[in-house]
Amino acid sequence: MSRLPFLHSASSRQGERLMSDAPRIPLLEHEAASPDAQKIYDALLAARGVVPNMFKVLGYRPEIAQGVAGFLKPLLADGALPGSYKELIAVRVSQQLHSPYAIRAHSISARQKGAREEQIEGVANFESGPYSEKEKLGFRLADRLHRGPDTVDEVFYSSLKSSFADPELIELFLTAAAFEMFPRFIEGLRIPVTPPPAASASK
Repeated sequence: MSRLPFLHSASSRQGERLMSDAPRIPLLEHEAASPDAQKIYDALLAARGVVPNMFKVLGYRPEIAQGVAGFLKPLLADGALPGSYKELIAVRVSQQLHSPYAIRAHSISARQKGAREEQIEGVANFESGPYSEKEKLGFRLADRLHRGPDTVDEVFYSSLKSSFADPELIELFLTAAAFEMFPRFIEGLRIPVTPPPAASASK
């Protein structure tokens, strides 16, 4: 559907639709990227099986791309919380932001890190999904932060403190907050959904 509803003809509607689907910044492919960006692409390809399209935009600014990659790697790895669970938190935030790109990307990553299909599919209705009460509490936090940090009142925070240790809370809050940013960047620039890695394409 076009993003501009009031157009004067069928031909102009078609043209506008094509424009609305195009990325606002062209994807920077490996062969056109700088040596610094190529190194980042190569590392992402080795680690993920694909270079995410977000990084093909960030590749115009290799220093930023490197910083983003360096931030995301420890955040979403196994740490105080399992990496698979943090990917599911990212899926939940991405659903709230209506970002097909981010939903797909983090669903694939959650699967790669060991999340079961029913866990991935259940995120949209997590209250009735196959999760522990602690995991559901983390999803509730993500929803509250999406509405605004003031919704994390003292009563709710006390329930978090009774279930999560401080290092876990740091990872949980930071994951939920970080993925308020990335989908907005992606969808605002109309970055197309990244094709799945070859090993995930048939799943």
